[in-house]
Amino acid sequence: MADEALAVELTGITKTFPGVIANEDVNLAVRAGEIHAIVGENGAGKSTLMKIIYGMQAPDDGTIRVRGEEMHFKSPKEAIDEGIGMVHQHFMLADNLTVLENIVLGSEPTKGIQLDFASGRSQINEIGAKYGMDIDPDALVESLTVGARQRTEIVKVLYRGAKILILDEPTAVLVPQEVDELFVSLRELKEEGETVIFISHHLDEVLEIADSITVMRGGRTVATVDPDDVDAKQLAELMVGSELPTPETTESTVTDIVELSIRGLEALSDEGRPLLDDVSFDIHRGEIVGIAGVEGNGQAELIDAIMGILSVSSGSVHFKGEDIVDWSTKRRREDGIGIIPADRHRQGLLLQSPLWENAMLGHQTVKPFAKGPWIDRKGARDRTVAIIDRFGVKTPGPDVAAIALSGGNQQKLIVGKEMIAEPNVLIAAHPTRGIDVGAQAAVWDELRDARKEGLAVLLISADLEELIGLSDRLLVIFSGRIVADLDPHAVTPEELGSYMTGVEVEAAS
Repeated sequence: MADEALAVELTGITKTFPGVIANEDVNLAVRAGEIHAIVGENGAGKSTLMKIIYGMQAPDDGTIRVRGEEMHFKSPKEAIDEGIGMVHQHFMLADNLTVLENIVLGSEPTKGIQLDFASGRSQINEIGAKYGMDIDPDALVESLTVGARQRTEIVKVLYRGAKILILDEPTAVLVPQEVDELFVSLRELKEEGETVIFISHHLDEVLEIADSITVMRGGRTVATVDPDDVDAKQLAELMVGSELPTPETTESTVTDIVELSIRGLEALSDEGRPLLDDVSFDIHRGEIVGIAGVEGNGQAELIDAIMGILSVSSGSVHFKGEDIVDWSTKRRREDGIGIIPADRHRQGLLLQSPLWENAMLGHQTVKPFAKGPWIDRKGARDRTVAIIDRFGVKTPGPDVAAIALSGGNQQKLIVGKEMIAEPNVLIAAHPTRGIDVGAQAAVWDELRDARKEGLAVLLISADLEELIGLSDRLLVIFSGRIVADLDPHAVTPEELGSYMTGVEVEAAS
């Protein structure tokens, strides 16, 4: 007999794709009114399993029960009708619409034959007050912080009546204070009887917030544990069979040679608003300079200015002793500036194209990808196989489309194609975002090894432990300005978070 105390029960779930077994005989039991975490390596099958619960994909075998009733979802709409909502890692909001418009889109409130936005606004305010997720319904989404965008996504699924919430990597883009606020809201949801299922790679956070933790490995569920009975090291061992890695770098390899020098860099928006305001710093050979900041404070613009994508109104970017402000992006890439972009889907991959074509991106004009003006397909495939082998990309081969890989394996391909090209300067924007502890360790090792060989790295990350552990110097960017130059060996994550949110800056001024 089905257990009605379980919000979700999966039995024997199997799902295969060409060349890949995503889920194999998966069993999962989530109690009603609990916060249940799902952890595992990239490619372990977590996201596929959540998509099955949410009706985005149908299992090849096995049963799904929601509150004791067997379900056969054919679409997310059917899952939503059963009170299941999902917040994806990559937010699905329209920047040019208001919070209200985004939330009610597709479920617009009406009075007779007319839209009733007053009712929608009232419901959003009630949900915000009830669950501690206050948000301005009339604010444009493009003006929101990352944390506010996430609250909008959560309110959106609650507005549709969700009683079971699936959150995919909800803390990946948040600073510590925003993580604390999210956890307060999750506890409020639990108090009100909501069930929360969430995927995370941050094991300390999982242990803090979860009532139960299910570990997946190789497409199977290998354990469900009580957080009081395990620590982060034991969880990591269940996930990947090894100890939890740390990003700490002990010995210094910083030389006296300046590889990249930024002076007085300024850039304006189309409306004349400062995007970068008198930004100056150097990166030496063998040095990792970390940039900390709440997203939206100029990190993206700084990257674009260095890469020649954003025009600057004043200032200089010296590379190998020459001002490259007037250089094309192509020339900068060919001359030795590598980049791991912040958004792998929008900036790093052609999802429908094979891996060997993706491995060429940014390097398509040089060997081994080119012979004169022609593409060298054999050279591209051979290089892609080398990346797959060296960086542990889980894939049947170089001809598989990028969209078939898990998010973490997509990230490994991007990191691999940049590192194997041996750049002089590497801009690493969120290099370990959304990847598991094993893959994290591999990326950290690659960065440390390349640093020893003289690579100059500009590291932008929302993971404060990563920034503090890897960086030789730590700069804080706030409203387009560098507001602090900190010693990573002396600063705490809490102090860093205060600078990032402007609290320490205001106190200092």
